[in-house]
Amino acid sequence: MTFLRPFLDRWRLCALLASTAMLATAHAFETFGGYAPCTLCLRQREVYWTALGLAAAFMVIVRLPGGPRWREATCWILGLVFAVGVGVAVYHAGAEWKFWPGPTACAATGGGVDAAALNDFLAGATVRPPPATRRPGCSPASPWPDGTP
Repeated sequence: MTFLRPFLDRWRLCALLASTAMLATAHAFETFGGYAPCTLCLRQREVYWTALGLAAAFMVIVRLPGGPRWREATCWILGLVFAVGVGVAVYHAGAEWKFWPGPTACAATGGGVDAAALNDFLAGATVRPPPATRRPGCSPASPWPDGTP
């Protein structure tokens, strides 16, 4: 438990940073990878936006006079928000892997970044999203080029 103590003492900050990282990663996939977000992708982002906003507000609240009494409650609320995020993520992954049907708005998607575009970006070229080669959707979720799970 001593290993977790620094994180638990700064749980609101950790939640804020984790939410920011997840939103930045999703934005990078959309901007650089050409992935258009599906309905469930956007739903997952809503959870992270909620966690980010609550974490920022809770960081202020616990520093106000009388705020320390809210420390534990704020941690539980953020934990509940992340638990909802886990539920949305499990549903999203299950829909991608065809374990259960996803929303009707989901369809095949995808895009990519080639090495030349990455080298241009690292050299300081203006970032332009690649043409949308994939429609918004929840499948396939395969990391393999041939689409096998």
